[in-house]
Amino acid sequence: MKYFIVDAFTSEPFGGNPAGVVLLGGSFPSERLMQQVAAELRYSETAFVQQNGPAEFTVRYFTPAGEVDLCGHATIATFGTLCQKGILQDGDVCMNHTLAGDLKVKIGELVMMQMATPRVIDKQVDAERLHHIMAGIKMPDWPDMPIEIVSTGLPDIMMPVATVDDLNALAPDMDALSDLSRELEVTGVHAFALSDDGYTAHVRNFGPLYGIPEESATGTANAALTHYLHHQGLISAPTTGRFLQGEAMGRPSVVATMLQLDGCIWVGGSACIVAEGELLV
Repeated sequence: MKYFIVDAFTSEPFGGNPAGVVLLGGSFPSERLMQQVAAELRYSETAFVQQNGPAEFTVRYFTPAGEVDLCGHATIATFGTLCQKGILQDGDVCMNHTLAGDLKVKIGELVMMQMATPRVIDKQVDAERLHHIMAGIKMPDWPDMPIEIVSTGLPDIMMPVATVDDLNALAPDMDALSDLSRELEVTGVHAFALSDDGYTAHVRNFGPLYGIPEESATGTANAALTHYLHHQGLISAPTTGRFLQGEAMGRPSVVATMLQLDGCIWVGGSACIVAEGELLV
């Protein structure tokens, strides 16, 4: 098995969101071994890739704590790697079989991935409890926007914050956030502040239940945020979005989204390979 360390949603080494990518020479190894590899690599997600045909792949995603149905940044890392290694070419349209469904990936200037059908999950989030968990310090007034759970493959809590300064001041209680995430059966919280500086929003993502205190770029969550903004009447289709994430971690990432007239959402970005080798297991 060949492995790569790849920074996704950036064209520069040591920016964006790092992921492990493991290219399999045949069938998938045991779940136990894939979990051990993901824990050893220690990145928020590691993708295991099986090639089924010239432009058809099955990808499984593991965090250090367990398997997840889909991961946006690991998908960008995976197909960016396949392109840079000559397995795919510019202009290819691929099929990615995942536990979240069969999704298309387009290879071009950016790697663009089709997300699962967006949906708002009908669960109430206690805003006062969430704000108490997330604030860390006393915050100014929260914006008059609803808190919703939205999924485009993975469910996240969409939490609006009034300003970028307030966003950067968030200091979540990770244990309490893990408990809330477990109760609501979500991956975590995607906090955002709308902006007029060339980005649709500045965002931060927290998923301590899955061993990810904070993530520097999340494709699925920014796709979910795109749907949230459309659902709230703040953007209309068709449109594109640009989300700046990872500032607080010193790993700025730019996540591009595309909302189509039919409501389908695509997420994309660049990928940069920073290391590669062989797994001797």
